[in-house]
Amino acid sequence: MGTETLDQGVFITFEGIEGCGKTTQVKRLARRLQQLGIPVVLTLEPGGTPIGRNIRRVLLDSRNRALTPLAELMLYEADRAQHVKEILLPALEAGKCVLCDRFSDATVVYQGVARGQDRHLIRLLNNAVTRGIRPHLTFLLDCPVRMGLSRALGRNMNGQDRFEKEALSFHRRVRNGYLELARKNKKRFVVLDATASRKEIEEEILRHLEKFVWRSGISWANRFTG
Repeated sequence: MGTETLDQGVFITFEGIEGCGKTTQVKRLARRLQQLGIPVVLTLEPGGTPIGRNIRRVLLDSRNRALTPLAELMLYEADRAQHVKEILLPALEAGKCVLCDRFSDATVVYQGVARGQDRHLIRLLNNAVTRGIRPHLTFLLDCPVRMGLSRALGRNMNGQDRFEKEALSFHRRVRNGYLELARKNKKRFVVLDATASRKEIEEEILRHLEKFVWRSGISWANRFTG
C-alpha cells in the first residue's frame, strides 16, 4: 500500500518497547483528529477483534510459560490475519485514518530480533496475512529500557504480563531492533524521544503528521490549518 492508495485511507502505526507511552499517544492523536472532523479508527495488535482478544489473553498471560517462540509467532500472525480482514481493510477502503497500536514491525522485532525466530519465515507470514497493507507512517517512541519497564510496572495493577517479565537483555534487543528498523526505513519511521512530556510528544506527532499529509496530498490536510 503506497501513496497511490492514500485516497482510500491512511494507515499510521505506533511502535516501541514496553512502557514507552505509545498507547497514550495513539489515543491522544485519535482524539485530536476526531476534533478536526477526520474519520478515525483506533485499533491495536494483538486484540483488535473479538477473536483477537482471546488470542491476546493467551499471549500476555504470564502463567503461559510453556508457550514456545514458534507458537507465539503463529498466534500473533493469526491475530493479524483476523485483524486485517475484519478491521483494517474495511476501514482503509472506506477512506478512514487508521491508527494502530503495534503492527507487523512488532513481530519482526519481538519474535524475530528478540526471540530469534527465522526472519524469512516472519517475512513470508507477514506478507501473507497483511494482504499487502503497509503503514504509511510509523511513530517509534524510544526510551531507555529501565525507564520503560518502570512505567509499565507502575501502570499494571495486576502484575507484570508475560513480556514485561522477560530479562533486561530481551528488552534491549527489542529496543535495538526497533532502532535498526527505523534506520532502514527512514521515509516511514519517525523516532520520538519518549522521555519528553506527554504534551511535547503529542505536539511533535501532530507536526510530523501535518507535514506528511500535506506532502502526500491527502484530502483532509487542510483540516490542520489554523
